[in-house]
Amino acid sequence: MKIHEYQGKEILRKYGVPTPRGIPVFSVDEAVAAAEKLGGPVWVVKAQIHAGGRGKGGGVKVAKSVADVKARSSEILGMQLVTHQTSPEGQKVRRLLIEEGADIKKELYVGMVVDRVTQVVCLMASSEGGMDIEEVAAHTPEKIHKVFIDPVAGLTDADSDAVALKIGVPQASLAEARKCLQGLYKAFWETDASLAEINPLIVTGDGKVIALDAKLNFDSNALFRHPDIVAYRDLDEEDPAEIEASKFDLAYISLDGTIGCLVNGAGLAMATMDVVKLYGGAPANFLDVGGSATAEKVTEAFKIMLKNPNLQAILVNIFGGIMKCDTIANGLVSAVKATSLSVPLIARMRGTNEDLGKKILAESGLPIISADNLADAAEKAVKAAAEYAAKAKK
Repeated sequence: MKIHEYQGKEILRKYGVPTPRGIPVFSVDEAVAAAEKLGGPVWVVKAQIHAGGRGKGGGVKVAKSVADVKARSSEILGMQLVTHQTSPEGQKVRRLLIEEGADIKKELYVGMVVDRVTQVVCLMASSEGGMDIEEVAAHTPEKIHKVFIDPVAGLTDADSDAVALKIGVPQASLAEARKCLQGLYKAFWETDASLAEINPLIVTGDGKVIALDAKLNFDSNALFRHPDIVAYRDLDEEDPAEIEASKFDLAYISLDGTIGCLVNGAGLAMATMDVVKLYGGAPANFLDVGGSATAEKVTEAFKIMLKNPNLQAILVNIFGGIMKCDTIANGLVSAVKATSLSVPLIARMRGTNEDLGKKILAESGLPIISADNLADAAEKAVKAAAEYAAKAKK
């Protein structure tokens, strides 16, 4: 789960990380009122969407008067903001953050993730703040410094100070930096975050260390422990199909291809998409119906996939373990009848009650293409999608 910058800063402030004063707004009039309330000669008008690169896309503007705040807010609010982290269509800006200006002397980067190799939290820090960390890693990896944090000891003063000095924090500002780094670690740990990033973390002209931006993502499996964080969820920033799928306990992610994939098990779903790619196709989605799928869940899964205008075929790949093949077969028959399926459907089933499942499909009278193995299923799906596309052009 992702949240907005201003929400991330609210969390960081609870853990002692200093941020600029700012007010979230939803209209131009509110933006003007926020600037007047904040006071000062300079403000920053910042688009709030769940994507990075907002500044490069024109979503962050400096304003030097209240009239300028009004003009910049009018430009940004409602725009389709396109960044390297959005789709080509961009994301509509529905809310802004009006923030006081800052006297920036240095721009730094700090971020935290769970390192899969060591299985502990890793602090990454760099002197190259304000840039995409991926670019820094690709071109100047020596400028990224890492600290692997002992979960018992936490982020120690010694480790915090050492990494701060490496990225260029002045000696006089070490105490300020330590407060930020340790606060960021505590926020990451206690909120079950999957990513906590400040880019840039700035050093001001008078030596203060301030989080000028904030990006926090959270482990969705741990949200039951954090109703306060769930309250931050902005459904306008999420794919409607993925929201609909979550209502039926379906793991669904939209992709750019044309072959819909319905699979039980995340690992098998990933393998299915890989084999579709191997045979020259492109998956239209990731969809894991889980180990307890019902006819209703399968029908809802079909409805969600069929909303994709680019869909040209559906590949069902089921390994019957806890989930029995005959249950899925009955679900497929019900789904096809309920949705008036028009695209080709390819089904491959192995495992528990496999023969019964295949018998149900064969006797259904429906134009379901059976496959013997995954390679056969993928090859048939790619071929069927191409034939469907060719017919659609005529």
